[in-house]
Amino acid sequence: MKKVFSVYEAKAKLSEILRLVRERGVTVTVTHHGEPVAEIRPVQRRDAADLEARIGELEERGAVIRASGQGSGLRVLARRAGALERFLSARD
Repeated sequence: MKKVFSVYEAKAKLSEILRLVRERGVTVTVTHHGEPVAEIRPVQRRDAADLEARIGELEERGAVIRASGQGSGLRVLARRAGALERFLSARD
């Protein structure tokens, strides 16, 4: 199910919109003067296999290079949950 709200409506009903997205998985389109400008949708959770595939895609594009040698690979830089996922999605 897809719903459409103007910017004015979206500002007034943000809590309702987030509840629709969170609880029902609804995708909401926000429009400005009738033209779509944004989409609010549920976050797609990724598992380790999805992340490995995404890293492979980034390697093919030349966006990342895997380290080589002993002790190489990914290491934890941030202790917040989901830091790698946020980093990878920001690179799109």
